[in-house]
Amino acid sequence: MREIRNFCIIAHVDHGKTTLSDCLLEATSTVDKRAMKECLLDAMDLERERGITIKCHPVSMLYQPKGSTEPWLYNLIDTPGHVDFAYEVSRSLAACEGALLLVDAAQGIEAQTVANAHLAINQGLTVIPVINKIDLPGAEPEKRRREIEDILAIPAHDALLASGKARLGISEILEAVAHRLPGPRWGDYPQTRMLIFDCAYDAYRGVICYVRVFSGLVRANDMLMMMSDGQVAQVKEVGVFSPQMRQEATLGSGQVGYIVTNLREVSQIKIGDTLTHLEHPAQEMLPGYKEIQPMVFSGIYPIDSTDYEKLKASVAKLRLNDAAFTYQSESSTALGFGFRCGFLGLLHMDIVQERLRREYDLDIISTYPSVVYRIETEAGKTLMIDNPLKLPDPTIIKAMYEPTVKATIIIPNICIGELMTLISEKRGIYESTESIDTQRVILSCTLPLNEILVDFHDRLKSITKGYGSMDYCLGEYIPSKLTKLEILVNTEPVDAFASIVHASKAESRGRSLCERLGQILPRQMFKIAIQAAVGGKIVARETINAFRKDVTAKCYGGDISRKRKLLDKQKEGKKRMKRVGKVDIPQETFVQILKNQ
Repeated sequence: MREIRNFCIIAHVDHGKTTLSDCLLEATSTVDKRAMKECLLDAMDLERERGITIKCHPVSMLYQPKGSTEPWLYNLIDTPGHVDFAYEVSRSLAACEGALLLVDAAQGIEAQTVANAHLAINQGLTVIPVINKIDLPGAEPEKRRREIEDILAIPAHDALLASGKARLGISEILEAVAHRLPGPRWGDYPQTRMLIFDCAYDAYRGVICYVRVFSGLVRANDMLMMMSDGQVAQVKEVGVFSPQMRQEATLGSGQVGYIVTNLREVSQIKIGDTLTHLEHPAQEMLPGYKEIQPMVFSGIYPIDSTDYEKLKASVAKLRLNDAAFTYQSESSTALGFGFRCGFLGLLHMDIVQERLRREYDLDIISTYPSVVYRIETEAGKTLMIDNPLKLPDPTIIKAMYEPTVKATIIIPNICIGELMTLISEKRGIYESTESIDTQRVILSCTLPLNEILVDFHDRLKSITKGYGSMDYCLGEYIPSKLTKLEILVNTEPVDAFASIVHASKAESRGRSLCERLGQILPRQMFKIAIQAAVGGKIVARETINAFRKDVTAKCYGGDISRKRKLLDKQKEGKKRMKRVGKVDIPQETFVQILKNQ
């Protein structure tokens, strides 16, 4: 136990976590040089394509510190840096005793650096600051030391200097892990306790639990019990990550590894649960995780309705691997049967949809993202609404509340004016500004969650030329003048295009949707009216003109009344067709509109 260290690497996006992890694997000879490749721990194609870490990745290494006669066991967990994957970070921290906090020597402390540092400190972890990328031309290590002390209140006089690309400071980091981080905690508990910090599903082996063993021993054929609900599982195989799964005879106190169970149903596992032996169960659960609350909701539907059962099985398996993702079944007149899904943010939503397409070979469509609104009715009831179709009649609504976020934005000084304009445009409330140094400031504000869903982050990056960063957490619900925006095609409402918007934005959004539908919808033999309605009042309209047959082509001369008679007959036919005709909106129209929103 004294020769085991469990730690993770935390930082802002693109501060070099995965590159540094590669260096540690190489320095400890965990991976053969011929098998070594860049960003080795980023196993998913999506992670490599986008250059971001999406899932936490555990790996076990052996390293012999100076003065030691035996190699020590290092269990490292590489974590994501984006705010949308903060739940992955919090779960990784619960399985560790220490953390390496990376700060880019050129860019300095960013929004997620602050957020992840506070997560680690609040969980009682020992934090070692590492100033990374010191080989860059713009590196300012001494300035970064001062920032670490001033902003994070972490002593930085002994901060380590390193560079993953140049392979600098790697041995110092490995030595610091041995001498500055504590050994495994809670190892003296009399019964076996293991924390499930992640899970995966294998079609051939069933449910695989990623565990941190705090006390006791587990081996194949042991019978385990989940302490939250008493679910029993038999152990088929145990092992460690090196970084691929490697089977071992046992997993003991302080170790991080995996357990293959006999469970075949993904719903039987709960991430954050405590596993214990069935014969001699523990009496006290390990501190797990608080249930995460989704912030963004969207409907996911199969383009081919026959794929519904396949989609149902796929979201269940993905939910096991991504605990922050939630879903429940729903149906739509336009799109058929699907699921209402909850995400931590827009990037999280994008990644989940892409994983469904790639990993599960599904062709899906998603509806416009929305948030959870709180509605108080005249009867005194409180409703939580995440779907515009469930919004009650306006006559029985007493008050409507929308969720806000507390945002911390780090930007260059020269961008303050433009950012304040953006915050004002998004109905935000500016709170305070704090200087980091002569070039950057931390700006605090409260923003409606609905306003930052689609383009806020892109516009922030555009204003700051890529130097701005933002972290946010859910704030309070505030009273707001909200309304339901409906799109009518030939006077029939289309529920797939309905949304809840602020009253001040309803007209512009309705006009934008009508214009796009007018360009995409196919023409019919009669005129089609596309209208945006708010509470029965039409706020925008587009008209698709009818196909027109030249009925006067056969008239080569004669009195004008002959042509007039033919045109009047055609006009009567058009009127009758408009009365009985229905507009069949093709599936491609929904795909085009919803993909471009």
